[in-house]
Amino acid sequence: MTARVTGSAGGWPGVTLVTVAGRSAPALVYREVAGEVGPGDLVVLNTTAVDLGLGTGGYDFVLAKLDEPEASGEPTAAETCQTASTPVHGPGQMMKWRYTPSQVACLSVEEPEHPAARAVGEFTGLAGIPVVAAELHSQVPIIAAGLRAGRVGRRRVVYVMTDAGALAARFSRLIPAMKEAGLVDAVVTAGQAFGGDLEAVTLHSALAAARAHLAADAIIVAMGPGEAGTGTRLGFSGLAQGEALNAAWALGGAPIAAARLSWADPRERHRGLSHHTVTVLEVAALAPSTLVLPELPDPLAAEVRERLGGLPPRHRVAVAPGGPAIEWLVRSGVRVTTMGRDPDADPYFFLAAGAAGVHAARMAARAGPRPETGPGPGPSPGSGPSP
Repeated sequence: MTARVTGSAGGWPGVTLVTVAGRSAPALVYREVAGEVGPGDLVVLNTTAVDLGLGTGGYDFVLAKLDEPEASGEPTAAETCQTASTPVHGPGQMMKWRYTPSQVACLSVEEPEHPAARAVGEFTGLAGIPVVAAELHSQVPIIAAGLRAGRVGRRRVVYVMTDAGALAARFSRLIPAMKEAGLVDAVVTAGQAFGGDLEAVTLHSALAAARAHLAADAIIVAMGPGEAGTGTRLGFSGLAQGEALNAAWALGGAPIAAARLSWADPRERHRGLSHHTVTVLEVAALAPSTLVLPELPDPLAAEVRERLGGLPPRHRVAVAPGGPAIEWLVRSGVRVTTMGRDPDADPYFFLAAGAAGVHAARMAARAGPRPETGPGPGPSPGSGPSP
């Protein structure tokens, strides 16, 4: 639909929110897609998420800003196709959101003119550094807090955002908060995802860039906000967690699986150890990986052990404390919730993600030397709260 922008509704880095005539929800503008948008502009909206009553992604989205027709009245469909404004983009010829009306041109690390191209081209492996694969975007800052609490405070932590959830890194409010607090040093967007400090065509190239160019000592891999789930065994986008574990192992890293754990989730399939984590390890993670669990009281530990009864022998289970991660997260000032629940309401979700970070920190101390190239974009290592 077309509508008139009536005012500004704030936003966050890379995102502008505007109010629109006739719509109750704010509309979200990605500058890379729609250019600059302000009061009085006529825009094309995608209203699907709001019309369906969705949670994550429940905004109207501005697809394009329209030039005003010479005659009075709103533009026709034909005029809309001809007068949509030109998106703003930087250098580079790699397209993301490919073959859609909103495709974005990026300079990817694989292109010869990119500063990371040589390091990525000469990349030989991850040298045993920990790669923590998580199912959910909300687990990323908790894992990062575990890494910092586990004395990775002066080492570099890079987040690789896959394209299994939101494709625009700008949509995440956690990313700028994590970077400002020093939880992560840089973000690489992989596949069709875009908007990170670096762009990569594949997850494998993203991992290579994180290590060879950004000098990562530990890497966290997870989708952006907005997992797609269907309640079926195989129909959820979190299976990408297994693909990340496979890529980490194939490139010589140490794959670590963050567990999705909760006794506060009302859905039976996610109570205790989520069936998503079990399915990832049984079906998608073909590489040997380490599943990290937090320290649990006996009744809960026994329940999780029973759920893991069919765990393939290629995987191992480790236990680490998750409490230090939650303490670090609180000190960092980064507010994280899962389905609206904070650490007090859903402690084991946070403890599980934090334990994965703490375990990864221990492994980072034993990994190979940091490459000479880098560091790349992001705050100085070790910024953020002191332990």
